[in-house]
Amino acid sequence: MKLQQLRYIWEVAHHELNVSATAQSLYTSQPGISKQIRLLEDELGVEVFARSGKHLTRITPAGEKIIETAGEILRKVDSIKQVAQEFSNEKKGTLALATTHTQARYALPPVIKQFIGKYPDVSLHMHQGTPMQISEMAADGTVDFAIATEALELFNDLIMMPCYSWNRSVLVPKNHPLAQVSELTLQDIGKYPIVTYVFGFTGRSKLDEAFMNEGIAPRVVFTAADTDVIKTYVRLGLGIGIVAGMSYDAELDSDLVALDASHLFEASVTKIGFRRGTFLRGFMYDFIELFAPHLTKEIIDEAVSRHNKAEVDELFEHIKLPVH
Repeated sequence: MKLQQLRYIWEVAHHELNVSATAQSLYTSQPGISKQIRLLEDELGVEVFARSGKHLTRITPAGEKIIETAGEILRKVDSIKQVAQEFSNEKKGTLALATTHTQARYALPPVIKQFIGKYPDVSLHMHQGTPMQISEMAADGTVDFAIATEALELFNDLIMMPCYSWNRSVLVPKNHPLAQVSELTLQDIGKYPIVTYVFGFTGRSKLDEAFMNEGIAPRVVFTAADTDVIKTYVRLGLGIGIVAGMSYDAELDSDLVALDASHLFEASVTKIGFRRGTFLRGFMYDFIELFAPHLTKEIIDEAVSRHNKAEVDELFEHIKLPVH
């Protein structure tokens, strides 16, 4: 059994069983990958992939277990490389993040600018996706850190730490009737069509809970994952926007009015998560602290030492989070 063979089955499984696409991503040949997978299966005495002719059709039950273990082995190998790199050149390496559009567009730019200034030889890679996709990328080792508000808690092997709390604003054109209201109510908002986030994005669940608790059925006429898209459709008059308060820019959005809605909705918490067992290099600790200054190396190490999610959550029970 070769490490290369384990990498091939892992990559094929994560390229929708497309051997050609896998070969391109690994800069090798399709026949070479197919041959090595067959050699591995022959050695193990079981098929990892079911086939129809020359095409892979599905992962077998045995293959599911083998690929899962292969992923764990490959992550351990990567950790060994990280250890070596930390001691050979502590300021050189790669850092991969997965996050949502709202975080990438509004929360992370100053952090990334500061980080790159401090670590110019660290190659930074950002992946955007749904909260579920982001969590999966952290759980399977595709990225080092996941930054999101939703879905991280669904993955038990992620260590999740709270970064900051935030709430919502209602965006309306300047001539909109709500712009004249002194203090918004959910009943006020419920009178108008709403443009907001897709369910599962950026604290959307808190919004739905608030309306449900008041017995109000909001008219959500348009949803998007991208705050800037939501603003566009508010400008077109499709409805009023409910967005993360930090996404309003007084200069760039001067044609819109942002109405505080923090008294109407429960605050949401953005968290950073990484897979348990990840070797954290020095610049990784620094990135986390730049993003969330209360997450010092000592606090992070204490969170890592905790045995489960409940114990990690207990660590942060009495920490007052910054508000964005």
